[in-house]
Amino acid sequence: MPTLEIDGQSVTVEDGLNLIQAAERLGIEIPHYCYHPGLSIAGNCRMCLVEIEKAPKLQIACNTRVAEGMVVRTQSDKVKHARAAVLEFLLINHPIDCPICDQAGECKLQDYYMDYDRQESRFALEDKVHKNKARDIGPLIMLDQERCILCTRCTRFLEEVTGTGELGVFQRGDHCAIDLFPDRRLTNAYSGNVADICPVGALTNKDFRFRARVWYLDHTASVCTTCATGCNIDIHHRRGEVLRFRPRHNADVNQYWMCDEGRLSYKRLQGEGRLLQPVVRDGAAWAVRGWTEARALLRTRLSEIVAAHGAGAVAGVVSAQATNEEIFLFGRLMREALGAAVATLAWSPVDATRDDFLIDADKNPNSAGLRALLTDVADLDQVLAEARRGAVRGLVLLRADLHAARGSGVLDALGDALEFVAVLDTHFGPTAEIGDLLLPIATFAETDGTFINRAGRVQRVHEAVPPPAQSARGWQLLSELLGDVTGDAVPVDASAVFTELAATHAAFRQLSYSRLGELGQPLAAGA
Repeated sequence: MPTLEIDGQSVTVEDGLNLIQAAERLGIEIPHYCYHPGLSIAGNCRMCLVEIEKAPKLQIACNTRVAEGMVVRTQSDKVKHARAAVLEFLLINHPIDCPICDQAGECKLQDYYMDYDRQESRFALEDKVHKNKARDIGPLIMLDQERCILCTRCTRFLEEVTGTGELGVFQRGDHCAIDLFPDRRLTNAYSGNVADICPVGALTNKDFRFRARVWYLDHTASVCTTCATGCNIDIHHRRGEVLRFRPRHNADVNQYWMCDEGRLSYKRLQGEGRLLQPVVRDGAAWAVRGWTEARALLRTRLSEIVAAHGAGAVAGVVSAQATNEEIFLFGRLMREALGAAVATLAWSPVDATRDDFLIDADKNPNSAGLRALLTDVADLDQVLAEARRGAVRGLVLLRADLHAARGSGVLDALGDALEFVAVLDTHFGPTAEIGDLLLPIATFAETDGTFINRAGRVQRVHEAVPPPAQSARGWQLLSELLGDVTGDAVPVDASAVFTELAATHAAFRQLSYSRLGELGQPLAAGA
């Protein structure tokens, strides 16, 4: 554990760290372009030059390891002069099209120019080297060669992380440019990450391009729900609309990356198909109802079926798309309050995409949560069979897409056999069409809660935007339904539900709900 001094402050850090990492421990930013903690050291931008006592010349901080007694200066006149010179060099041929650049607000060339340069160019505008602009290089990425500063982050990512190597550096001198290798396209499953790590506006995301200026966006920490990996993400949103997902660093889950499928999954959360208010089947049509009337109808119909045919005539199905809090409350509602059986659904397509990095074949965010919270569950196929022969008369579905999991034939049979079907979900689809009562609930971006990923790590999602229209947060709706039947008080927030859950399930007792919002915590062994 060497101790060194940076700008007059002493710090003790682990052996093997570089000076950029050591300075971060003191809240000191050493400017850099080519360095990225998830990639190898290139040392080609020279922006991170610092002065080290007894060293004959300035050293690059990214490739200089800490040493005992080292004295480092990051703000000396010699360092400031070097930074200004590096920036002038990088900006000599830059197009300076900042007003129309989609990277504005996230561009380190802009930021560092204002911090360390602010000098006029000595290079005539007409003498600048021109390169390709707005070049489509893949389904998700646009390349502007004139803005590129040749930091090579993108090429290193494609060589070291994906191993696909679509991009390279071509030509010489001031004509050097990042470009595709012949007959290649940037089509790998993680292509969007090159836009995230590009420090300037050379690589931009076509899906987000020109949709919003980033300084207007709010950021909310969350978890991707497209598969069981549970990549940590930031939800970027504005005025109640989710505009993009970006990966959030978690060394134990996804490091610095996420797949393109997860990146684009925000589109499913909003737009066409959302259930926006409670509706009741009225013959061949649907009639809108208020929440009080809708909840009363659910309680009344299920109670009537239980009274007429016994508790076994009602069953519930909850999927691995639900949060831990929703699964816990749904289990209590169906089992304790109604004495009904509960079946679980953790369905994925047979041909689901997967790889050895982040993409899991399990396309559910909370399969592990279902296993941890619900034991001795009924077999789903048996429940559906009993429904078809009339033994089960009432069915409650929580985020359970039976159409995708079992096909339209099952739905047709259920629609004819069941007396009452209640669907608690986010979107109207084939499964919702067999319902008699549709209760709209929030997506994971519109509620608080927790999931358990494939490695057994309990991770928290935060409400980024409010549920649209009359959609309800799942934990809140289930708490109110449970209260309608049992008279129990409704929890004030999701953390109160988690506290109740943890008191009931020993594997959760060592977890702190507040700390889950950082990097998550592993579930107790054996859970």
